[in-house]
Amino acid sequence: MKLSKRINNLKTSPVRKLLPFADIAKKKGVEIIYLNIGQPDVATPPIFYDAIVEYTKTEKTLSYAHSAGLMELREEIVSYFADHKIDYTVEDVMIVNGGSEAFLFILTALFDEGEEILVPEPFYANYQSFFSTLNIGVRAIPTKAEEGFHLPSFEEMEKCMTPKVKAIMFSSPSNPTGTVYTKEETERIIALAEKYDITIISDEVYREFSYGDTRAVSLGEYPEVAQRVVIIDSISKRFSACGARIGCVVSKNEELMCAIYRQCQARLAAPTLEMVGATALYTLPSDFFTPIREEYALRRDTLFEELDKIEGTFSRKPEGAFYCLVGLPVDNAEDFASWLLSDFSVNGETIMVAPAEGFYATPGSGANEIRICYALERDVLVRAMHILDEGLKAYKKLKK
Repeated sequence: MKLSKRINNLKTSPVRKLLPFADIAKKKGVEIIYLNIGQPDVATPPIFYDAIVEYTKTEKTLSYAHSAGLMELREEIVSYFADHKIDYTVEDVMIVNGGSEAFLFILTALFDEGEEILVPEPFYANYQSFFSTLNIGVRAIPTKAEEGFHLPSFEEMEKCMTPKVKAIMFSSPSNPTGTVYTKEETERIIALAEKYDITIISDEVYREFSYGDTRAVSLGEYPEVAQRVVIIDSISKRFSACGARIGCVVSKNEELMCAIYRQCQARLAAPTLEMVGATALYTLPSDFFTPIREEYALRRDTLFEELDKIEGTFSRKPEGAFYCLVGLPVDNAEDFASWLLSDFSVNGETIMVAPAEGFYATPGSGANEIRICYALERDVLVRAMHILDEGLKAYKKLKK
C-alpha cells in the first residue's frame, strides 16, 4: 500500500515520541514522573459529571447534537466572554472537538497548499502536524530564551513576511514557553496583520493562567480588527477536562464562520454528553480560578528554585500557562531524554520530558532544550528536578 505524501510529512509529536522508551522503563518496574505532557492533576470540577448524570435521567436516547454545538453551551461561552468585557454572539461561536479540531478547521478554511503562515518560534508542536498535513509553509519569527521568548521588534517581524503569508498564529500564554505577550506586543501583531492584510489566529486556551501582575490580552478586546481575528479556545486546561475534547472557534468574520460550519456539518457533531458537562463548567464563577492560578504560580516558583540548583541549565521564569523551556548542558536533548527512560533511575523513579527540537521550525534549533510541564504537585516537582540533576551528572560521565 502506498501512503500519501501528506501523511508521510506528518511528524511524531515530541510530547509523545518517547513513549516506547517509557514502556521499557515500566517493564523494568521503574516509576515515571511525566513532565512531558500538559495534563493538569487538578480535579475536574464535579459539576461536569453531575450535569451529565442529570441529563441521562431525562434523555433515554443519546442523539446527535447540532453541528454548531449545543445552543446552551454557546450561550454560556458568550456570557464568559461578556464577563471579560468582550462582545460576542452565539453566531460567533462554533463548538469543535477540542482545540486541535479548531486548528484543523481554521487552517483548512483559510489556506491552499503552498501558502504560508507566520508563527513565533518555538510554538506548540501540534501546529506543525497540521501545517505539514495541509502543506502550509512555515515562516518562523525567531525569539530568544534570554529575552523570555518575547517578540522581536516590528521591523524584525516584518522581515519574515512574504507574499504567500496568509495569517499569523500564536498562543499567549504560550505553549511551550509560558510567555505572556504584553499589550504592546499584541498591538505589534495587529499592526503587522493590518499592514499586510492577513488573518490573526489567536490560541487562547491558557488565558486564565497568568501570574503576578501579568495579564493575558485577548484579541477579542480589539473590536476594530474583529473581522480579521479568529480565537481558539478549549475547556481542556481551563477546567482540567482534557479528555472531554470540547473546544470552540470564535470569530465575528461571517465568511470564515460559514466555512467552519460546513466542516462541522461534514463531521456531524461534537459529543453530546461532553457538551452537556462543558455547559455546566462555564457556569462556574470567575473566582473558581483564583486558587488554581495561585497553586500553579507556587509550582512554577518551586520548579525554578530547584532548577537554579542544577549546574548548566538555563531558563527564564515564565509568566503564564504551566510550561517552560529549559536549556541543558547536553548536545542532544532527545538522546538524553531517551536515556533517562531506558537506562537511568533514582530510587526506582525516572522522568519523562519533551525534547524541544520539535517545537521549532528552524532545523537544529532547540536541540539542547527540553519542555517541562509543571502541572504537578510541588513535592513531585522537587523529586523530578533531583532526578534531572543526578541524570545530568551521570550522563556527563557516560559521554566523557
